[in-house]
Amino acid sequence: MTTRRAAVPDANSESHSVLGQVRVPNPRATRTLYGDESLTVGHRVIRRLRRSASPPDWVLVGSVLALVFIGLIFVFSSSFAISQELHGNTRYFAIRQLIGAGIGLAAFVLLARIDYRIWQRLSSPIIWISLLLLAAVLIPGIGHEENGATRWIQIGSLPALQPSEFAKLAICIYVAAWLANKGDEIKRIPLGLAPFCMIIGVIGGLLMLEPDLGTFAAIACTGVVMFFLAGAAIRHMFILLVGGSAVLFAIVAGAGYGMERIRTFFNAEEVAQEAGFQIINLVSTLGSGGLTGVGLGASRQKFFYVPSAHTDGVFAIIGEETGMLGALIVLSIFALLIYRGIRAGMRAEDRFGTLLAFGIVAWFALQAFFNVAGVMRTIVLTGIPLPFLSFGSSALIASMAAAGILVSISRHGRGKLPETADPPLNDASPTRDSAPKRDNKPPPISPFHSGRGDGT
Repeated sequence: MTTRRAAVPDANSESHSVLGQVRVPNPRATRTLYGDESLTVGHRVIRRLRRSASPPDWVLVGSVLALVFIGLIFVFSSSFAISQELHGNTRYFAIRQLIGAGIGLAAFVLLARIDYRIWQRLSSPIIWISLLLLAAVLIPGIGHEENGATRWIQIGSLPALQPSEFAKLAICIYVAAWLANKGDEIKRIPLGLAPFCMIIGVIGGLLMLEPDLGTFAAIACTGVVMFFLAGAAIRHMFILLVGGSAVLFAIVAGAGYGMERIRTFFNAEEVAQEAGFQIINLVSTLGSGGLTGVGLGASRQKFFYVPSAHTDGVFAIIGEETGMLGALIVLSIFALLIYRGIRAGMRAEDRFGTLLAFGIVAWFALQAFFNVAGVMRTIVLTGIPLPFLSFGSSALIASMAAAGILVSISRHGRGKLPETADPPLNDASPTRDSAPKRDNKPPPISPFHSGRGDGT
């Protein structure tokens, strides 16, 4: 008795189904033949990650690289005095930032070439790894304390790692994937508002144990922006804002340094030689550059008049050395980056891509606002770094990795905004063919042009 085996479909054969014209992939698990080329499983995974895509948004790429380049210049300019004082080497901080930029550039290029949709499937492992790293900071012998805060992981002579910076990207990915899967269910408190508060609360609790109030505020605000853009009910947003404000006030009141910063913000002149020293000198440094600045590298305030000039106060040094024109150019590049990021999100072909792009853009915009407004004494100084410009290898690597994902979203987006939402993509096939419409009535237009065809 012989067993008759079913014919194996050819790799280039086609099939017509409810999902439209779809190429039938070869079912062999070990390899696929394309002409004379034999592809292993590893190569097939790489092909899946690198789906055919449009060229990257070069304006977006250029704005990111321009900010990184400017950051390297001003980290060196603002840090050589303190580098010489602390390490006997004027290039100590600049070299560390250059190494971080090199690693960040590799992450930027790699993530820009990978199809961003893979992060939706990996969102759960990513957030769990982030939580474990945040918890590891609190373990004695692993966590490294500096200036009264334990925010870094230090193992031997390796460079310190700051998990809270990577937690920003992790929360953007996870919240985008969670909101994309929930759809209209986020308008129900048990399925939307309550789990969202739990997600942000767990991350925030770990951050406050370090403590790091500024990063917690940035992550919470980014999550709220994503929750709102995903279509949350207005009454739930009101509850979230009122409840969040109450929790934030309780945290600030409970943390001694939080109330001290608020008192210093309003009464800096009374403690000008103590707690108000940094605030007053940041403002004076920013304004001392005039219209065109005192010249690149010619800052006088960086000689220990501005504490943390290469981190929190780098924008003040930019204003002093390049003047108002230089500061406006930097802010214009940030505005261009934010605009192109929003544009990439609006053209994303699925809800996850749109929410992820908007989350990353909100992260960059909020951090830039918190830092610049703090330097200008518009809000309380938070200690949040300026993306791409402030010293910090972990912050730079995380920001460049997020920017790489933003470029990936722009590469896999639509050429133009569709008039109506398209049918769902056939993700089961190796092509990007989509299903034909089943009736003549167009589906409702999605506010994000998600491409799902279900109005979400």
